[in-house]
Amino acid sequence: MIFGQVCENINLYMEKDVSKSPSRDQLATTAIKFLTTVSTSAHHALFAGENVIKEICQSIVIPNVSLREEDEELFEMNYIEFIRRDMEGSDVDTRRRIACELLKGLAANYKGQVTEVVSHEIQKLLSSFRPNPAVQWKDKDCAIYLVVSLATKKAGGASVSTDLIDVQSFFANIILPELQSQDVNSFPMLKAGSLKFLTMFRSHLPKPFAMQLFPELVRFLKAESNVVHSYAASCIEKLLLVKDEGGRSRYVAGDISPFLLQLMTNLFDALKFPESEENQYIMKCIMRVLGVAEISGEVAGPCIGGLTSVLSEVCKNPKNPTFNHYIFESVAVLVRRACERDISLISAFETSLFPSLQMILANDIAEFLPYAFQLLAQLVELNRPPLSPNYMQIFVLLLSPDSWKTSGNVPALVRLLQAFLQKAPHEVTQENRLSQVLGIFDKLVAAPSTDEQGFYVLNTVIEYLDYGAIAPYMTGVWNALFIRLQNKKTVKFQKSLVVFMSLFLVKHGHAYLADTMNTVQPNIFTTIVQQFWIPNLKLIMGSIEVKLTAVAATRLICETPALLDPAASKIWGAMLDSIVTLVSRPEQERAIDEPEMPEIENVGYTAAFVSLHNAGRREADPLPDIRDPKQFLVASLARLSAASPGRYPQVIGENLEKTNQAALLQLCSAYNSIIV
Repeated sequence: MIFGQVCENINLYMEKDVSKSPSRDQLATTAIKFLTTVSTSAHHALFAGENVIKEICQSIVIPNVSLREEDEELFEMNYIEFIRRDMEGSDVDTRRRIACELLKGLAANYKGQVTEVVSHEIQKLLSSFRPNPAVQWKDKDCAIYLVVSLATKKAGGASVSTDLIDVQSFFANIILPELQSQDVNSFPMLKAGSLKFLTMFRSHLPKPFAMQLFPELVRFLKAESNVVHSYAASCIEKLLLVKDEGGRSRYVAGDISPFLLQLMTNLFDALKFPESEENQYIMKCIMRVLGVAEISGEVAGPCIGGLTSVLSEVCKNPKNPTFNHYIFESVAVLVRRACERDISLISAFETSLFPSLQMILANDIAEFLPYAFQLLAQLVELNRPPLSPNYMQIFVLLLSPDSWKTSGNVPALVRLLQAFLQKAPHEVTQENRLSQVLGIFDKLVAAPSTDEQGFYVLNTVIEYLDYGAIAPYMTGVWNALFIRLQNKKTVKFQKSLVVFMSLFLVKHGHAYLADTMNTVQPNIFTTIVQQFWIPNLKLIMGSIEVKLTAVAATRLICETPALLDPAASKIWGAMLDSIVTLVSRPEQERAIDEPEMPEIENVGYTAAFVSLHNAGRREADPLPDIRDPKQFLVASLARLSAASPGRYPQVIGENLEKTNQAALLQLCSAYNSIIV
């Protein structure tokens, strides 16, 4: 009885246009939420009565899903908020969304009835629209909204399904006429709903059919409505993400090349509409298209011109972090894709980008500094030595201690410093610059929050500079590392130390490694090997790191006199045990969880570092000639044992775990090697 009265009262509120009364509006939405809760509870049988679901749909759902005056005002006056509600799901408390949630709740126990009733209501709405589209367009909008809002996402993917309609037929008869309309500005809310439908059901459309629609989407980018051209951009962006079976992209560069110039022109024009200058949906689409397209010089010029023009504007007053990120990603992907095809374009990019990047540095625009450093790193890496004076001026700035005061800039600064070390090693060794570089390393490695960045700098020095240049500084390097090891030996630091020692060994040899370490303290090399290298070796993760450390440790036990001495048999065996663990057991068996360091808040503004995916540093393999560290291990052991027959099987039997003895035997068999 009470339940029936609730339904009746809600119905009365619908009939009296409660939108004019916020208090009643809130009461109505609260009541609808109550019905939704009941529909999924143990009392759901209250809805089982004849025509109850039909009555709820007609009297409660449809009136609330239908557009209201405030929806139209939001569409016209605040496109960002409209899109957040309509496309991004922030409309959890709007009457439209709550009404659809009620239907979903009812469908939990009465799916067949709900589907039948809603399908019937959709057809009624469309029948009402057809005789007089200009007047009854809101009925069509309501029908589209119901289909889109009640579609269900398939687990683990972007694909959606619906039982309410036949998607192909609905698209052809209801959606396509809107998308083919020559007037992109008529009935903008219907156009937006149709674009949203296409975006939602994009994977259902056969590729040839979707490609026929592509020119229409490009055309809709010129719509005056911010929502419409934003939805067109979002639709294009999402289409380019569609994958077919096997994970292959459905749409590739060749598919969009016929439209590319017009597409990019319309996208940049869309950014010039009033109140649309920082439209993140447009900029995200630009980024996605550039990531797919083949970038010729003909396309690269207008694109970099458009991006630098936008960048110059937002530098005056950065407001939208998401939009800003997409700008820099767009620049990075444009540079990367264009230079992959034609490296000579790098000079044109430098000419266009340097004024904006120098303005960011000169004006200390905190929000953009990490991005600027990453883009500069990308440009440096694309250059061939010698670098131009413009870059060397930035290098001098990079070495200034003031540049490193803001923690949010550190990862990007390290990225840029690595680029200079790689591309200008000769210049690094001039004018006391290497001392300054190692001073930066010293400061970074001393703190647990930046020690990993310190190792990035140090590893790059070891990898790209001649030993003669770094030799005078090695005692100081080891001092800094051993002080940190003594004061705060975290697992992360010790693993980084193992990687560094391994890189040093494969680049410059075991003799220099041992000798330079022992200048700090006699015989400290053996102590470090025993207490830190051996126990932490088995914790190393990552394919390149595992190969590097396994090969280095193998060379250590097969070449280093201090470990080949019979008196060091236990250390030798313990190291081999760690090597076998490293190469034969999966990462999850070797991993040790380490609590993350708490964030240290600096006083004042700190720009957050956000990595640019398209300007990322490609990790180099320091051992490209060695493919398989397991094969390298057993082959090296076989050669070593052949020189001292009978010695090493005993050491192995006394020092390796039984599991590792079996694993080593299996490796020897697999690679046809024998330890005698």
